[in-house]
Amino acid sequence: MPLSDHEQRLLEQMEQALYAEDPRFASVLQGEDLRVRYRRRLVIAVLGFVAGVALLMSGLVFQVILVSVLGFVVMLVSVLVGVSAYRRSPHDGAGQPFVAPSNVHPIGAGRRKRGLMERVEERWQRRRDES
Repeated sequence: MPLSDHEQRLLEQMEQALYAEDPRFASVLQGEDLRVRYRRRLVIAVLGFVAGVALLMSGLVFQVILVSVLGFVVMLVSVLVGVSAYRRSPHDGAGQPFVAPSNVHPIGAGRRKRGLMERVEERWQRRRDES
């Protein structure tokens, strides 16, 4: 349920007062864009994959099986990290960034299922609006 104009103004005033009163605490509470975090993990995964390919090929060239196996393991882990980062990255069609507090680990952020109470509330609203 979106905030009304009055509630939005009150929230902005409280936010400004918090920044004015204690800027260090406010900066701790300020969220981090999740897209940046997952994009960084995706880039690291791609670089890890390239390093794994290099290890695999150099192990084959120098005929050192242990280096080739290590390269394959690095490639496998990189793919797993990359797929995980891609799946967890929040996709928002409206262009609004999803923001979570930096001290909270966002498990399943952006893909949360609605709870029972939210569904019941939605049905109640629909019935109330229909009558």
